[in-house]
Amino acid sequence: MNPTNYVSKLGPVMLDVVGTQLDEQDVRRIRHPLTGGVILFARNYTNRAQLTALCAAIHAARPGVLIAVDHEGGRVQRFRTDGFTRLPAMRVLGALWERDVLAACKAATALGYVLAAELRACGVDLSFTPVLDLDYGESGVIGDRAFHRDPRVVALLAKSLNHGLALAGMANCGKHFPGHGFVKADSHIDIPVDERKPADIVEEDAAPYDWLGMSLSAVMPAHVIYPAFDKHPAGFSKKWLTLLRKKMGFDGMIFSDDLSMEGASVAGNVVQGAHAALAAGCDMVLICNAPDKADQLLEGLDPAQSIDAARSEQRLTALLPQGAAMDWQALQAHPQYKRARKLVSSLS
Repeated sequence: MNPTNYVSKLGPVMLDVVGTQLDEQDVRRIRHPLTGGVILFARNYTNRAQLTALCAAIHAARPGVLIAVDHEGGRVQRFRTDGFTRLPAMRVLGALWERDVLAACKAATALGYVLAAELRACGVDLSFTPVLDLDYGESGVIGDRAFHRDPRVVALLAKSLNHGLALAGMANCGKHFPGHGFVKADSHIDIPVDERKPADIVEEDAAPYDWLGMSLSAVMPAHVIYPAFDKHPAGFSKKWLTLLRKKMGFDGMIFSDDLSMEGASVAGNVVQGAHAALAAGCDMVLICNAPDKADQLLEGLDPAQSIDAARSEQRLTALLPQGAAMDWQALQAHPQYKRARKLVSSLS
């Protein structure tokens, strides 16, 4: 397998790029047959023109590759300047729900539309949003990223936000299944353990994934261990992912969370972790902020570990944007965008 000659088939690895433009090593990794996605971070952004050029270069290097970003709003928004709307944290929508349910749903749709339309105008295909974790007031890493404590409110606000994403031609990704909101530990730097009974987790934390049904395009499991259900973190747990697929009927894309995080270390090195995630039922594995580990993964991953590689590629292709995106100037003049942006700006 020659990594310098890309093939049209997309692989099960999503990786990142080093800077604000591609270098030779970035291109080599993107063109590798095992690569299917690229995730961007704040370090990859200077301004809109640069971001648009970077996305165009990525798509030119590997046509059909999925370009994604964590762009939720609040403290998790990678692009904030040069015209990007400052999006509020999702807790703001939950607070609005307490005062006016219908206004909160309307605002969530507007927020999803603005978020997606601005990203798509620059060439980004997908944002890893919405967060479906419940706001227990305990988790520092989740905190105000969550909509609300009530799973019913979370599901309905997420559905409204997903509608806004879809209006701009973007899919969605609910995270972090079955729920990261209860544990205090941050899976970026620790291995969180949630000791609760499985029934409580399924009936509350995981409920939005079930209720959202067909409106949920993709899911990202948590790097959290729920020992009363399985010894493995959810993203490496065939039991958890089978529950998602079989009991809840989810047939969309499952992304692992970042394999370079501490919460993934229980699965071994990056290649072992990727094999464990694919064998458990993930369709695509993420490796971020570690070019050396990305190279190890591309060198050592056996895609045969995937449960159904052909089906995973179909799910990945289904996440690609629907319809042509407006460019930035056309977007700024579009009445629907102007109304939505005004509403979103009024939330902060």
